Amino acid sequence: MAFRTDIEIAREAVKKPIQEIGAKLGISSDDLVPYGHDKAKVSAEFIAQARSKTDGKLILVTAINPTPAGEGKTTTTVGLGDGLNRIGKKAMICIREASLGPCFGMKGGAAGGGMAQVVPMEDINLHFTGDFHAITSAHNLLSAMIDNHIYWGNELRIDQRRVVWRRVMDMNDRALRDIVTSLGGVANGFPRQAGFDITVASEVMAILCLASDLDDLQKRLGDIIVAYRRDRSPVYARDIKADGAMTVLLKDAMQPNLVQTLEHNPAFVHGGPFANIAHGCNSVVATTTALKLADYVVTEAGFGADLGAEKFMNIKCRKAGIAPSVVVLVATVRAMKMNGGVAKADLGAENVEAVNKGCANLGRHIENLKGFGVPVVVAINHFVTDTDAEIEAVKAYVRGQGAEAILSRHWELGGKGAEDLAKRVAEVADSGVASFSPIYPDDMGLLDKIKTIASRIYRADEVLADKSVRDQLKQWEEAGYGHLPICMAKTQYSFSTDPNRRGAPNGHSVPVREVRLSAGAGFVVVICGEIMTMPGLPRVPSSEAIMLNDQGQIDGLF
Repeated sequence: MAFRTDIEIAREAVKKPIQEIGAKLGISSDDLVPYGHDKAKVSAEFIAQARSKTDGKLILVTAINPTPAGEGKTTTTVGLGDGLNRIGKKAMICIREASLGPCFGMKGGAAGGGMAQVVPMEDINLHFTGDFHAITSAHNLLSAMIDNHIYWGNELRIDQRRVVWRRVMDMNDRALRDIVTSLGGVANGFPRQAGFDITVASEVMAILCLASDLDDLQKRLGDIIVAYRRDRSPVYARDIKADGAMTVLLKDAMQPNLVQTLEHNPAFVHGGPFANIAHGCNSVVATTTALKLADYVVTEAGFGADLGAEKFMNIKCRKAGIAPSVVVLVATVRAMKMNGGVAKADLGAENVEAVNKGCANLGRHIENLKGFGVPVVVAINHFVTDTDAEIEAVKAYVRGQGAEAILSRHWELGGKGAEDLAKRVAEVADSGVASFSPIYPDDMGLLDKIKTIASRIYRADEVLADKSVRDQLKQWEEAGYGHLPICMAKTQYSFSTDPNRRGAPNGHSVPVREVRLSAGAGFVVVICGEIMTMPGLPRVPSSEAIMLNDQGQIDGLF
């Protein structure tokens, strides 16, 4: 069979009307807000009514640290959901929406791949239902209202040097990282240094993904700290009187988006905070609603387990009152070889020794995840170049870690290729052995929470934080924010803050460059190393190959 790209496979899919997909979950047509024939939002009224139902089992899909060899976390999430339905389970998936920045940059799409995709793939990877545009608009409305308040007399006595609310756009554009606004004379306001972040790094995105309903959303938006006065007292979004209008802009965006897999199984695709900057999980509303509608809910957390899964456990589960019954840890033979020192160009050749060497990264993630009290199943995402000896090496290593590794061929075969994985995951989820607990309590000091993550997850020897950072953390504790969880912002490519240190490094330090209080989202962001909140495009961006063909169809979108 000739090779087909993801978009060619998605384009050939025969989709069912979205009302049929909703009916599988007990959602009537009256409770769906259609966006065309193949996607819809679920009404707030239905979500509220469903809260009295019993929860299903929550399955978290995470991965080893990403490498250029690819891991396929979303693909595995979709394939596992299809596999569970194939073996007779009532299952659905919950994943994040795609950001236009990475889509046109280099990361690729967020709808799965091969025969394990959610559709309509083109829409999901582009404008979709407009959620990200709404978040961008709400964020920038607040920006405009801050500058407008200063222009018209600054009644709140905002120190213009301490405006901490930047603007956002959903695009990779390094030219906007640091800018000067209000040039051109008195009529344009007071010049000051400012900048843009990418929309998925916005606190508004994090708030939307953690809010339980519209009332909670407005409260959290009002809690956003936008600036400080000369006496260092905070100015909140509600002081600017922006929270009401921002909520109006986000009213529809709060409703989860229902789509389908290639095998016509239901999927919520909703929210999309970055995992190395924010908490990297789909919305609480989508996940908690899905748990009321299906017996098994498969969701994912961004990047490797040291970032996405850690934040899923310590932030999302803590805030939402949910707990996973089992964690699926995705790995590939190719990534093991890369962690073992093999160059990308040489990954096609069998190298069992490199596989064994590279498994150290996998082993550390298994150990870390077990530390949350949750059982782990390893999914080996199959590539055609994998040899039997290499696959057995991974399985043997995982057995030595007290877990089980199962080969899954969902990319090639869809749900059929994930049946073995689905059977084992369902067994473990149903066994009731999970006893989930975050790795630090709410009442632990902020710096001690940072040190706990650094030592228990990253295996660092020390956290390096200047006096200014330590003093800031103490000030936030005195102001009543000491109970908040920590959102670590570091490279996704390594347990350390050095992206080039693969494997399972020990004896390293975690330097804290700065800390930021996301009072509305409800966490403290700890920035380690060089983390960009506004990415740039690569030398050859993906957008160069994206175009419409003669039939008016999109080509080049993966």
